[in-house]
Amino acid sequence: MTKNKCICQLYWSKLTILHGTNVQITSVTNYKQKIQPYEADGIVYHADTCLPLTDAFNRKKLKFKALARHSYPGDRLDNNTLGLNSIGYWDANKPQDWGLDWHRNEGIEIHFLESGSMPYAQEGKETILTPDHLTITRPWEAHKVGNPNVGMGKFYWVIIDLGVRRPHQEWEWPEWISMTPDDLARLTQILRQNEKSIWKTDQRVRSCFSRINNAINTDKNGSNASRIRLLINYLLILLLDLLDTGDVVLNETLTDSSRSVSLFLSELENNLSEEWTIEKMAKSAGVGLTRFTHHCKQLTNLTPMRYLTIRRLEYSKTILLEKPNLTIAEAAYTCGFTTSQYFSTVFKKYEKCSPNEFKLREIINQTNV
Repeated sequence: MTKNKCICQLYWSKLTILHGTNVQITSVTNYKQKIQPYEADGIVYHADTCLPLTDAFNRKKLKFKALARHSYPGDRLDNNTLGLNSIGYWDANKPQDWGLDWHRNEGIEIHFLESGSMPYAQEGKETILTPDHLTITRPWEAHKVGNPNVGMGKFYWVIIDLGVRRPHQEWEWPEWISMTPDDLARLTQILRQNEKSIWKTDQRVRSCFSRINNAINTDKNGSNASRIRLLINYLLILLLDLLDTGDVVLNETLTDSSRSVSLFLSELENNLSEEWTIEKMAKSAGVGLTRFTHHCKQLTNLTPMRYLTIRRLEYSKTILLEKPNLTIAEAAYTCGFTTSQYFSTVFKKYEKCSPNEFKLREIINQTNV
């Protein structure tokens, strides 16, 4: 695998976790590695510290066990499993008071619930997982565990970095994935060209995770790397069987570069204060400048910079009303405008009044209601 980067968004999760009989762990933080932030999507992504989870562990709210690399807590994975970023589980047998809020992963993640129940949401759709439910999240799909708290149950995960962050990018599986080219291509196609996220599995999948459980618990400094590689390969074969026999409708447009641009534009709403240029936006969307400009115009009917300006202006109106104590300069910088003078000029051009006049008008309107 040529791309092996950890990119954990502000709250890029992941539960890298540790439980198991006869496993003694004194401090989760001892297993973390300090890594440099990763810049993508116009954001500086910082490695997740898994604070809600590690805090729950330190308070003895649950048991957990994991093998991990980068910032994920757990015993360290070695170079024999490059591309595997975390594999583990937690086991909670009493009510929990924590959850993992909306986040994305740097790779594809497979969850499996062995027992209990688990509030889960992906791309805005909430559900309750029950035993033998398996979930699949692609790197660009936001998900959370808990509503707001996680449930009681035994919960597994596997995170594999495929070197992609956007839907249109070609997947690069770790070199130790030994499926035949045809089978791996079919699995990749199904995973990329459908959006179904939750599946009901069978005894074979449950048995596979049980063996993963044993391999994780008995690993000593990478001693079970071969077993873990074999088990992940077997899990992917079972996953292909599951997906191929399921009611899956493939949609090639899900891998089109326009979808990557659309995702970037939706993320832009939360990052308007960045010093954007067209080149930087195109790079963050993962496409070329010409393609980015074309898709942006198709999706919004605006050029990229015009769209950015409109979004900043809309945000500025919210800021002016919700934070009336901010100066015009402070509001301008918050919304990504370089100077208050430029902000006032653009605001007046589009709104036909100055920012101060807008605030006064809205206050009068609200008073008269």
